[in-house]
Amino acid sequence: MLCLYKYVRPAIFKIDPELTHKMTITALKTGAMRPCSVVKSTKLEQDIFALTFPNPVGMAAGFDKNAEVIAPILRLGFGFTEVGTVTPKPQSGNPKPRIFRDPESGSVINRMGFPNGGLRVFKPNIYKFLSSHNRPDGVVGINIGMNKDQSEPAEDYCALISELAPIADYLTVNISSPNTAGLRDLQQKDVLFELLTKMMAARDNACGTEKPPALLVKLAPDLSEQQQAEIAETLLKTKVDGVILSNTTLDRPQSLPQDFAKQKGGLSGNHVRDKSTDIIRNFYKLTEGKLPIIGVGGISTAEHAYEKIKAGAALVQLYTGMVYEGPEIAKNINEGLLALMQKDGFSSISDAVGSDNK
Repeated sequence: MLCLYKYVRPAIFKIDPELTHKMTITALKTGAMRPCSVVKSTKLEQDIFALTFPNPVGMAAGFDKNAEVIAPILRLGFGFTEVGTVTPKPQSGNPKPRIFRDPESGSVINRMGFPNGGLRVFKPNIYKFLSSHNRPDGVVGINIGMNKDQSEPAEDYCALISELAPIADYLTVNISSPNTAGLRDLQQKDVLFELLTKMMAARDNACGTEKPPALLVKLAPDLSEQQQAEIAETLLKTKVDGVILSNTTLDRPQSLPQDFAKQKGGLSGNHVRDKSTDIIRNFYKLTEGKLPIIGVGGISTAEHAYEKIKAGAALVQLYTGMVYEGPEIAKNINEGLLALMQKDGFSSISDAVGSDNK
């Protein structure tokens, strides 16, 4: 399938990126995109957040915004998928065009702005998956965001947590997209502490006597070292369960074509890889390895994933990598991870986590 994808990719890339994405979702929903063979090995399994991840490779938020293709994604060989970003009310997002590819550098710029159908579409889709027969193995996270017209962010986040916490494997608070005005301001130390305190209370209240899902925070890669230190301290103080590092970057490397680089939005793909790995390494040290990290940014090979794992990521996610490498990417990365682990003498993927820092 991978060879076929590389053969047809030039033709696919002649189609508008957002239309291509819609076609991919349709292909997954209808079965036109067939499942891949799933790599199964106890060496890749991990128990994190009181959840069993069959392998460490996940689909990042943004791909399945309305939770339409949970099972088909897991059947492509992913150990987990993160659906959303969902907002309480439906919203159309920013004006089109809003996705731009640069195949030569393996990069994408997007300024989507959380387009989604809102809770009224999202929640029934989650229930549909949960009630389905022959559900594939894998963990399902839910990524939550605020509507762009919301002046009190905590209201939207807490409302979503109240609705979704009872049915989520884990929740991710998205405060790092560069495409919603003012969102990244929520990463400021005092603002973040107050917001997380309210959200943790909302989560616990929503679940009553049941064990609540893990609550994670997704951060930007464009944080200074001081900001990273302050945020790490805040995450530990509020006792959130994990952190996702990182979202897209506002940086524009000089090597990018000018017409591409001038587009507003977040840059993903190869050029964010080192930046996201650096912040993973920093947070692993700042938190003394106590806070599970999901690493994301520029992953398209097993070597890229392994680099983030050794820097401190217990799990990894990708999205842009599948755009350029095709639907067998999770299978190929997991096979590659097993070979890299064997070479380094690791009997379990968890043994490799943070090994560069030890």
